Amino acid sequence: MHPIEYTFDTQLLIEGTGLNEDQIRDYITDTFEGDSLVVAGDDELIKIHFHTCRPWEILAYAASLGELFDVVVENMERQAKGLRG
Repeated sequence: MHPIEYTFDTQLLIEGTGLNEDQIRDYITDTFEGDSLVVAGDDELIKIHFHTCRPWEILAYAASLGELFDVVVENMERQAKGLRG
């Protein structure tokens, strides 16, 4: 088993107005270290999926855009060891 570079699988939904998935994707790519980024939705609801070592940064950024819900942060290293993530 190879080491996991980015520990936390971070997933969330943002509800707001005037959301722009391309701008959000670009900002995350340019600002935060991580991989497996998915940003999808429309101008009122965006889903984010991102692997990072610092999920609180993604959550703080997303909270600046709108209301967060369905937030999930899973420790993939623990999951790889068969433990609760």
